[in-house]
Amino acid sequence: MRRRTVRSAGSVFDEGPTMTESVLSSDVPTHAPDASDAPTTFADLGLPADLLDAVSRMGFTTPTDIQAAVIPALLAGRDVTGVAQTGTGKTAAFGLPLLATIDPEQRRVQALVLTPTRELAMQVSEAIGAMAAASRGVNVLAIYGGSPYGPQLRGIQNGAQVVVGTPGRVIDMLERGALDLSGLRFLALDEADEMLRMGFAEDVDQILTHASSDRQTSLFSATMPPAIRKVARTHMNDPVEVATSRQSSTTDTITQTFAVVPFRHKIGALARVLATTPAEAALVFVRTRGTAEDVGSALIERGINAATISGDVAQRERERIVERLRNGTLNVLVATDVAARGLDVDRIGLVVNFDVPGEPEAYVHRIGRTGRAGRTGIALTFLTPREKGRLRAIERVTRTPLTEVPIPTPAQVSAHRATTVLESVTDRIDKGRLESYREQLAEFLLNAVDTPAGDPLDVASALLALAVGDAGPKPWREGEESADSEFSARFDTERPERVARGAHEERRVPTRHRASGAGTVYRVAVGHTHGARPQDIVGAITGEGGLRGSDLGKIDIFSRFSLVEISADVSPEASRRIGNARVAGQALKIRPDEGGPRRGPGVGDAKGHVDKPHTARGQWDKPRSSKPYRDKPAGKYNGQRPSRSVPR
Repeated sequence: MRRRTVRSAGSVFDEGPTMTESVLSSDVPTHAPDASDAPTTFADLGLPADLLDAVSRMGFTTPTDIQAAVIPALLAGRDVTGVAQTGTGKTAAFGLPLLATIDPEQRRVQALVLTPTRELAMQVSEAIGAMAAASRGVNVLAIYGGSPYGPQLRGIQNGAQVVVGTPGRVIDMLERGALDLSGLRFLALDEADEMLRMGFAEDVDQILTHASSDRQTSLFSATMPPAIRKVARTHMNDPVEVATSRQSSTTDTITQTFAVVPFRHKIGALARVLATTPAEAALVFVRTRGTAEDVGSALIERGINAATISGDVAQRERERIVERLRNGTLNVLVATDVAARGLDVDRIGLVVNFDVPGEPEAYVHRIGRTGRAGRTGIALTFLTPREKGRLRAIERVTRTPLTEVPIPTPAQVSAHRATTVLESVTDRIDKGRLESYREQLAEFLLNAVDTPAGDPLDVASALLALAVGDAGPKPWREGEESADSEFSARFDTERPERVARGAHEERRVPTRHRASGAGTVYRVAVGHTHGARPQDIVGAITGEGGLRGSDLGKIDIFSRFSLVEISADVSPEASRRIGNARVAGQALKIRPDEGGPRRGPGVGDAKGHVDKPHTARGQWDKPRSSKPYRDKPAGKYNGQRPSRSVPR
């Protein structure tokens, strides 16, 4: 088999520790990297000199176990199947030998990497591109659905030598005649079990059939079910099998817990967990896109700085949300399994499985989003009383018992917030400028003599309660968890769980109505024709304007614009930042609405235009173009139905 110069690069080499159990088919120049004879440097792997120089310049000397086992086998020309979890360094394990097969002088596709999701395709292409940039120039191209064909077609035509893509888009390119795999030298399947689970079995088989038979193949999977073994038998040549242990060393940094929560109380429980967690940021996993939207909207309604991503969110919007999560302007992200693939944010200290994953292996992938980069993390799984049997399956996969924990009560949430406020009192006193407040308080106490408000301790207690959002006991209503809980269970109406392929069948969770006229009505320049959703608008306004979700009231989404009630003051600087924020690719351009805070359907705006908001059932408005909405580019609408008018 051909051996050529290998290129390498930075952070992909150190993706996390694992512990190798065994390496089968030992008739190749590689060996099991156990504690006694594991290679101590990349120089022990037989890599070319220029590759070693590149690795050394970037400060990497010690390979992970999967790299130590796989790289020598691939450099020797063998096919390899690797059983390895996320975060084990497998991208570099196949990426370095992949680049070793490339002839930089030939401007055609010579290597193909298949990934289950566009997020992972982007991550892998960036990693391999960084390796290539550290040595000779090799063009690496990512191709995936939900993105325009033009740039991807031009990338192939301009001589991309490495293509990283999702099965669906690769099939599209093959059918268009744009992608030629007849000269393929190296093919890698990353997270093969996930590709099969997502229904790509036929696509993968078709792609492998199109690929040159004179190629080297590597396959990586978190598990090795019979379907994966069938792929290996059919399309690989006597592969070396490399198996790493379960995610034991990774889960050692994660405290795994569970709580039994009735379905109707999940939202309230989640809100209280998020209100009391010490974690910088949290990732909440749900099963479906619809549930993600419902949970995200409910959290925002409760004043929690949250956002939602699913497989249908446009890539540009997803990147903006992830960047907010990284830089600290977003603290809670609600996501589906597909959308969270490849998500790597060090700030995530808590992972909540709002819905139990369908497969125990998916649980490992989920909780692996925390406890990264040498940090510790917490994983909390909500189990309904009927789902307790799934706990044993998870424990068998992780080989770690999960600890049951209680959900914080509303009183504990208030106490936690009060403690946080009191801890900041001394610092606030030291900063000064309290004279006007002292005068107002003194006058208040003087006028309140011989009244219930005349006790300074009672006044201080009331101020503290107001500071933490406790407005006092409320009349009890059916479905609420307690009479004085600020976390109403109105979002938690019991609903049956339904199973449907590719469809959201769960009933929409109603949002709380806030009376119109509670604040100033602002107009933003995004509407349902842009694919704007309520949670996107709320996330942008709160994230850029420094506001809380509770500062926003009713949102009406029209065809080309939306109306948002904001009860808090919006400074000119905050207005500028909000106006520059983008939702669904459009700048918000926020300004006070000139049509009045209660403008009804069909009332013209300042320029005489007449527009109609969504109906309460979230139906489409009548299109203004003769071209049906279904013919519009999918990316323009993020692949989703526009959102309805949302009473807050």
